[in-house]
Amino acid sequence: MFGDYNEYDWEDYDEHQPGEDPFGAGDENIEPELSDDADDDTDDEDAANFDAEGLWERMPSSAASDSSSSTDGNGEAGDKTPDSEDLDAHIRRREERWKKQRVQDALRATTHVVHFPDALAGSPVHLQPEQTTYQETRSAVQAGENLNNLYAPFLSFIDCAVAMWAKMRGPGSTAVTDLLEIEGLASRLGLSFKNSRELNKIIDTKLSSPRPRFKRQEILIAGEVFEVFFRDVIECIRALYGDPEFTGLLVFKPEKHYADPDHNIRVYFDMHTGKWWWETQKALDRIKPGGTIIPIIISSDKTQLTVFGNKTAYPVYLTIGNLPKDIRRKPSRRGQILLAYLPTTKLEHVSVKAARSRIQANLYHACLGQILKPLRKAGIHGINMASGDGILRRNHPILAIHVGDYPEQLLTTCCKSGECPQCDIDRDEVGATTDPDRPRRDIDLVMDALSVATSGTSREFVNACADARIKPVAFPYWQHLPFVNIFRSVTPDILHQLHQGVVKHVISWLKAAYGAEEIDARCRRMPPNHQIRVFMNGITRLQRVTGKEHAAICRFLLGLIVDLPLRDGFSPVRLVRAVRSILDFLYLAQYPSHTSDSLDLLKAALRSFHDDKDIFIALGIRIHFKIPKLHSLDHYPSSITLFGTTDNYDTQYTERLHIELTKDAFRATNRKDVFSQMTLWLERREKMQRHAAFVAWRLDVEAPGSDDSSLRSSSPLPRPTPVTQSSARIHLPKWPSVRRVSLRTCHDVYGTPFLRDALARFIVSFRDSTLTSAQIERHAVGLFLPFNAVPAFHKIKFHLPSTQQMGIMDEMQDVAHARPQRTDRRGRVVPARFDTVLVKEDDSDNKQGIHKYRIGRVRLVFTIPKAAHAFLFPRLVPPQHLAYVEWFTAFTEPDPVHGMYKVSRCRNVNGDRLASVIPVTDIYRSCHLLPVFGAVARRAWTSSTVLDTCELFYFNPFSDLLMYMTCI
Repeated sequence: MFGDYNEYDWEDYDEHQPGEDPFGAGDENIEPELSDDADDDTDDEDAANFDAEGLWERMPSSAASDSSSSTDGNGEAGDKTPDSEDLDAHIRRREERWKKQRVQDALRATTHVVHFPDALAGSPVHLQPEQTTYQETRSAVQAGENLNNLYAPFLSFIDCAVAMWAKMRGPGSTAVTDLLEIEGLASRLGLSFKNSRELNKIIDTKLSSPRPRFKRQEILIAGEVFEVFFRDVIECIRALYGDPEFTGLLVFKPEKHYADPDHNIRVYFDMHTGKWWWETQKALDRIKPGGTIIPIIISSDKTQLTVFGNKTAYPVYLTIGNLPKDIRRKPSRRGQILLAYLPTTKLEHVSVKAARSRIQANLYHACLGQILKPLRKAGIHGINMASGDGILRRNHPILAIHVGDYPEQLLTTCCKSGECPQCDIDRDEVGATTDPDRPRRDIDLVMDALSVATSGTSREFVNACADARIKPVAFPYWQHLPFVNIFRSVTPDILHQLHQGVVKHVISWLKAAYGAEEIDARCRRMPPNHQIRVFMNGITRLQRVTGKEHAAICRFLLGLIVDLPLRDGFSPVRLVRAVRSILDFLYLAQYPSHTSDSLDLLKAALRSFHDDKDIFIALGIRIHFKIPKLHSLDHYPSSITLFGTTDNYDTQYTERLHIELTKDAFRATNRKDVFSQMTLWLERREKMQRHAAFVAWRLDVEAPGSDDSSLRSSSPLPRPTPVTQSSARIHLPKWPSVRRVSLRTCHDVYGTPFLRDALARFIVSFRDSTLTSAQIERHAVGLFLPFNAVPAFHKIKFHLPSTQQMGIMDEMQDVAHARPQRTDRRGRVVPARFDTVLVKEDDSDNKQGIHKYRIGRVRLVFTIPKAAHAFLFPRLVPPQHLAYVEWFTAFTEPDPVHGMYKVSRCRNVNGDRLASVIPVTDIYRSCHLLPVFGAVARRAWTSSTVLDTCELFYFNPFSDLLMYMTCI
């Protein structure tokens, strides 16, 4: 009868501090008392940054100082563009905003699904299910002597858990043996093994795994013998397809999704929503109807095994497109399988470079051709396989995608360096213009050239390949695979093409355009935020920058240059627009779902960059833009329409596999005959993972009503659960960071001069929401607050769902801090941190996008003492956590050049900062503000003080992908 409430609203509602004075009498001068858990990783980072603020820094040059005289008192630069150009850009930005809003509206809608017209596609061979692999394993276990032992062949939960730890988390085998040989340890724990050798014997002889064992094969090339370790590709597919952990998650046939009932706006997200699966299913049905396609996704990339030295490995990973992308991209879900280790060699005994390159290419394709050879017949005729629920279907495994970086794409497609592995553009035109509709390479022409290898002479074969603009590789692995067009199968790569490619170039160009000194000075003065990494040493001198670091730089890159003047009187407008366009493309390319309209925005962003990129030539920074990775951006829209969004095939997810499936495996060896040891280590590890999942399944099936919660929750590897989406949630610690802080101390320590007045106004309006502003002010003047101290909280955590609301994007975690300066246990000063947040101002449809929110700076998070609830809120459910927030001006219109909103502090006629007390539930999430630096960043500003000393800011839409999507 009191309305809908969440669990959060009732958390600790009836608890109170023992012996607490009901009205806080005599506590006027209570000082903050920090809780024992005040230290965290954020404190460590802030303390380190605070120490770095005091390091020596070069003062700005006199020329730069003179250029700042044209700015206002806060460093706001004057206009640099003609009025007509401003107007055109303003109109263009408004049109883009309107279209982006339409895109978001379409993506928020429930999609309208069109199923594949042939009802036989993806249908079972017969409806009677077979035994699943779990059921078969259970039958084998129960046939032995361990009928009632859920952990067999291990004796108990502890026995199984220790074995799991030894193989998954433990140190090397020698250390495990030394631990278990401690006198009496194994017997007291009731272990069935006393050393690693005995544990390995149990795993090797008594545990089974549907994943096949590795085979070793030798290949003789140019007088040198190479080893290749690989698995049966069909059995790998069978293991993934039939894994009971994926029951109910597999997709068996393609679909078309639309955002509107008239089917005009198509939606792409997972692989089954793309055009490739639909077209391939139609082609298969013409030959053999009623089949189920298994899209094969392989990824290959050479990786370094040692920090020093040149030991490398060449892993090939395999997954299937029937799995949802959120399963495939998480190593913990085991949706990827290591298919092979290809040989790595530099062929140093071959002196001719061209011959060496040709031998390496032929070795690569010979190995993959041998590994993937079973797909030739299976893709056409099909193989009966049971999915995780035991349902049998006739499945056709067909190569769909080969994931790799640019060198890997060239090697796979047999293309030459400097050319595009997807389209037939001339190498001299690469990067000059953009044309997303440029046709792909002619696969028939290439196939005709490759056929000369068996019908013609060596010279004729080389000439035919030259005419087709490919390298003379005798038998590419994909030549005889059915339904494969390799020039479509190589897909976009956010990590290497954008973060490690185009963004890397742009940062170097900006360094050349503006100089390292001022760019680094601005980096050091970025205010902290949960989503922002502050580079206290700048970004221009970073060495071996990773893709993760480039992604972190992109989050504030535009804020570094928006007010910086260019040398020699050049207008910075085109440069700023070019950087904004690249950032737009980067963030749009990472959308978890796309529509036809959003793909138009992607194309428009790339056109905008090409329209303005000549500024770098005018500045003498570039001579040309023959950059293959820049040209590759043309193919993003077509690949998304074919195979779904880029998170289906981004190399950043397979790079993560290198750690667990290659580098950790190498560290477990004794550096002798490493690949034999690595494959055996992986097989044992997979057996333990599978056994842990099997134990969890038995606990669910055989003891569903068990009251032994410890037995179930302590399962070595709990069964994964599907990702779910929910509304935004707010979490605060159960206990306050400061148990009691007086209202007077809040003024001095937290910076809340109007806390009493603001809290009184909130209480009056909370008790009667019909009062006008004048009535609230009048009633608040005489309101008595029966307490002098409040508990304070220093952190708010947010769990944010995707704004697209389609259930395909993981929740994002966010944090807002509101803590005063203190000294940590190590004696370091942790500076005060009061973050800026987005406050929900209008939940109706009257405002769209970012205009639904207002920026505020959280100064204090607190609760009203429970002893005062009955006095202040008679017959009402009292509010829970409250926040004292200082306001910034509302969003108006974005800047016509860089598209960011400018905000400033709200002040009254006396210059005081306007503030309010609001419920914490009104806060949506944290946000990041970029200081308006002007021509020269003030050296008196620091990262920890810039939010206090600067008056004008730009709202940062690039702090994370979710913020970018919210800003539309």
